[in-house]
Amino acid sequence: MNYLQIEKASVANGKGIRTVLWVSGCSLHCKGCQNPESWDFNAGKPFDDKAKQELFCYLENPYIQGITFSGGHPLDYKNAYAIYELILEIKEKYPQKDIWLYTGYSLTYEDFYSHPLSWMVSGEETKINILQMCDVVVDGEFREELRDTTLPFRGSSNQRLIDVKKTIDNKKIILFKV
Repeated sequence: MNYLQIEKASVANGKGIRTVLWVSGCSLHCKGCQNPESWDFNAGKPFDDKAKQELFCYLENPYIQGITFSGGHPLDYKNAYAIYELILEIKEKYPQKDIWLYTGYSLTYEDFYSHPLSWMVSGEETKINILQMCDVVVDGEFREELRDTTLPFRGSSNQRLIDVKKTIDNKKIILFKV
């Protein structure tokens, strides 16, 4: 997996002060995308041990509420397994930090939930779903005709901020309250 940037402290990509990992690569190519330079899977630099240490150094700060995965597309086929492994490690090292993930797939959270991303991992780990490890998932593709700059943490009105834990507990979509 390649990445474009590790943003130390952002208030625009989720609630609180967050570290953001901007991954490279997206096969969706949404019309009006704010980050078309992120579409190329070869853009940026490889997410190696040095990059991971930089990310973890930022997460050590007590004022950082959590991490946000954006891009590009964190769940695109070339990124998903690396994101899966990274989330597992973050949850182990920083259990107090929350995790936000942007997925621009036209598939909704319901689609993912009914078809877990088990193709990404093998053995017993196939039962773990990336989205279930997140606290908030921003789902839905960016749609230029529904663009709304007044919405917090998303670009178009079809996108939702899903409170994953409450959704799992209630067995229905519960939106995150900003």
